Amino acid sequence: VQLQASGGGLAQPGGSLRLSCVASVSNFDYHAIGWFRQAPGKEREWVSCISSSDSTYYADSVKGRFIISRDNARNMTFLQMNSLKPEDTGVYYCAVGNTYGQGTLVTVSS
Repeated sequence: VQLQASGGGLAQPGGSLRLSCVASVSNFDYHAIGWFRQAPGKEREWVSCISSSDSTYYADSVKGRFIISRDNARNMTFLQMNSLKPEDTGVYYCAVGNTYGQGTLVTVSS
């Protein structure tokens, strides 16, 4: 399994970013996909996940601001991040099971 996240960058507080993740895994549509993040000096934390049946789940810290989705035809998942806050800063990773891909850095700052 290989995963690659992209779409990070610098955003102002209140702004938006859309992260993408492409997965090289067979039967992608059978897998739940998760997003995690790691802020500087902190442990990695779970952010959101989407099940194989498109059920979505969010950490309380991002609920109502982030939206996870998937495109099974392209083996991709997305994380739309709105109303960004400085505390959303960190490296974001997508994951299938216990396999994490290379992350993408999100910086929220004015």
